[in-house]
Amino acid sequence: MTRPTTFAFTLLELVIALAIAATLAAFAIPSYRSHIARTHRVDAASALYRVAQFVEGAASDAVPSLPPGIDQAPQFGAPVYRVRVLPVGDTNGGYSIEAAPVETGPMRDDPCGTFTLDATGQRGNRNDASGTTLTSSECWNTG
Repeated sequence: MTRPTTFAFTLLELVIALAIAATLAAFAIPSYRSHIARTHRVDAASALYRVAQFVEGAASDAVPSLPPGIDQAPQFGAPVYRVRVLPVGDTNGGYSIEAAPVETGPMRDDPCGTFTLDATGQRGNRNDASGTTLTSSECWNTG
């Protein structure tokens, strides 16, 4: 009589596989979240440049109203940032644009806060909610 062979995992093999998976997840999840935050910041910066081109092309003295799609970042899909043109000021060279995180969005607590760009090319970040702010080069991905 031959005994049928059964194939199965032992408890030790299962525990080792779970430990490896938990270790990978411990490193992968924070890295993934960091990558997503950088991607949203790039979307906000590109939206500001896109709106700056629109405002420069509009060539009017009044604050232009932005068409749908150009008033948010990312341009398509659910908005993560809302983009708006601010009135003319003494120091902004003719206009100023800001991309503010949506209140209920994933970037609401981001250290970069609100992205700003004016007609002189001055880039900046303003974070009214928290005390920690990343440097401008970190937020704009130039450093």
